[in-house]
Amino acid sequence: MLRSPLLPIFLTVFVDVLGLTLVLPLLPFYAEHFGASELVVGVLAASYAVCQLVSGPILGRISDRVGRKPTLLASQTGTFLGFLVLGSASSLWMLFLGRIIDGLTAGNLTIAQAYISDVTRPEERTKAFGLIGIAFGSGFLLGPAITGELASRFGYGAPAYGAAALSLLSVLLTATLLPAKPPLPAAQEGAAAGAARPASMRRGDAFRRYFDRPLPRRRLLEFFAFSLSFSTLIGGLALFLERRFAFGVKETGYLYAFSGLIGGSIQGGLIGRLAKRYGEERLALLGFGAMVVGYGLLGVAYTLPVLLTLVGIAAFGAAVVRPAITTLLTKSVGRDEQGAALGVSQSLASISQIIGPIGAGWLIEHRALAAYGLMAASFAAVGVLLGLQKIPVGEPVEL
Repeated sequence: MLRSPLLPIFLTVFVDVLGLTLVLPLLPFYAEHFGASELVVGVLAASYAVCQLVSGPILGRISDRVGRKPTLLASQTGTFLGFLVLGSASSLWMLFLGRIIDGLTAGNLTIAQAYISDVTRPEERTKAFGLIGIAFGSGFLLGPAITGELASRFGYGAPAYGAAALSLLSVLLTATLLPAKPPLPAAQEGAAAGAARPASMRRGDAFRRYFDRPLPRRRLLEFFAFSLSFSTLIGGLALFLERRFAFGVKETGYLYAFSGLIGGSIQGGLIGRLAKRYGEERLALLGFGAMVVGYGLLGVAYTLPVLLTLVGIAAFGAAVVRPAITTLLTKSVGRDEQGAALGVSQSLASISQIIGPIGAGWLIEHRALAAYGLMAASFAAVGVLLGLQKIPVGEPVEL
């Protein structure tokens, strides 16, 4: 891996995610500090996603045309500026401004996924996408725990400034380590090197292009179900913990870290072997089932051991679903379509990040804590139902 372009993309994603996880458990408490209700906390999370919904597909297509590296640099710079605004916030509207700036340039993960598709063969892709999972798991392990300490010692602005510093480091890593033109996998160099990039598509055209075809449509719907479930859970988790267990930002950060430890452990060593043994289809189905159990039983969690058990089950599910579904999506389209397809998936993720946190905030504001967990579980159950459907026959798939 030392000579592989996957190393610099892993480093840049890891630093990005570490910055994100410094802020993620902080925002609900930060917003409540300025008088926000539970629903407004959900709207704050959704404001980022609304802006990302506009920018995601555009950045995906731009990265197909001008290259992954310059697009990633622009996206990371926006993240840096957004975190600076959060750190200097003196009112609720500044929190919104910081999230809007970050959302309008949010394409880091989509571009990183497209880059991985550029440099890996299809049969190696689940393991390669697992690197993003390792980055997420490691970020969730370290970032939230650091946030709790920084916020308790130096105030709510300190983690945001720390995230800004990490984002600046991410920009430097991308600029200095990431190859500008990633090499094609050896088995595909001859045919694909001269292939023309597809023409830029409008959002509606992109959605029709993939939803009109059975296999990409199924993969995108599975990804949407995962994103809705995960976004609902994350969008309300801090509020749930505050009300059910009287957790503050420090305790919430440590629970995020526990989840990250499990996810990182799975994706760091097991995901490749699991994919080879069971295949991405069965692995995604297993992960969705774990999410249904872990999220759906949150309403009966009143003790710390029960909570940790459910979080562990759910963390396993999310850790295997994300790389499996992403791999299945990239295999369902042609090589020159992958950036646009991942852009569509990012649009669906943005929609889920609007619906999930607002729905979770509304339910928690009305003290419907059990319904919050069941809402997240119901979306994962849709993923189970999709996974049980027969694979469309005759659909061309990249080999």
